[in-house]
Amino acid sequence: MRFDWRAISGPVLTAITALAAFLIDRLVVPVPNPAPLFVCIVALASSISGITSGLISAAIAVVASALFFLDHRALPGYGTADVARMLMLAATAAGTALITGMLRQKWIDAFAADQQHHATSERLAAALDQVDIGIVLLDADTRAEFINRAFREYFALSDAQADSKPPFVALMYHGRDTGAYELPEEELSAFIAERIAMMRSGDSTPINLNLADGQVLRFSCTALPDGGRMLSYTPVTDLVRHTDDPAKADEYRAQRAGRERHLARLMRAAE
Repeated sequence: MRFDWRAISGPVLTAITALAAFLIDRLVVPVPNPAPLFVCIVALASSISGITSGLISAAIAVVASALFFLDHRALPGYGTADVARMLMLAATAAGTALITGMLRQKWIDAFAADQQHHATSERLAAALDQVDIGIVLLDADTRAEFINRAFREYFALSDAQADSKPPFVALMYHGRDTGAYELPEEELSAFIAERIAMMRSGDSTPINLNLADGQVLRFSCTALPDGGRMLSYTPVTDLVRHTDDPAKADEYRAQRAGRERHLARLMRAAE
């Protein structure tokens, strides 16, 4: 069985402090009321091990104070002022233990929730790295918070560039500089400006992007609740070939739309 030193550290420290104050007061020099020090120790105990440890420390502090005040009068016993001080110490120490313990528990719960959210985000990121749809998550300032593996491969984006959280504008110019788009050079500036405007406005109209290597990506922008954007680049090369059956065009569009809606729901759930 593992020994939990934190659970007894507060009570032990309170007892040691009380004993030291008692011995110094009796054998060396008179010492002032140690109640403020007891309250600090109670707060420390609750912050380290919780409410129970704090309340035990508070009880030890009250008993120690009772013994400390026993011989501090000309006549044996307690005066009204002594009783009032001990009652105030009991209320203050108990209140400190409860408040500090609740704050500690609240912090622990928040930390656990943050850890769980982080683990969920990591699992989601790992899952998105397995799909062939390029995914880019932008924050409210249009900086890329997440870029999955498929997008990096489509646009020859290195891990260092992707992990640096580049703005969407930088991603567009990276595609231009690497010759990713199947467009004449004189049309690239207008193309980039149009894509940036669509992203900023949250325009969800899907468009096809023809890449220089012959691939066709279906670009779609989804506005997120926090003001960010989810950009998806679905490979539709086979779906837009001229040899495809025109009678199945609606079916192909429905397939693409279904995949994009599913990803959008995943992103909203992650938020």
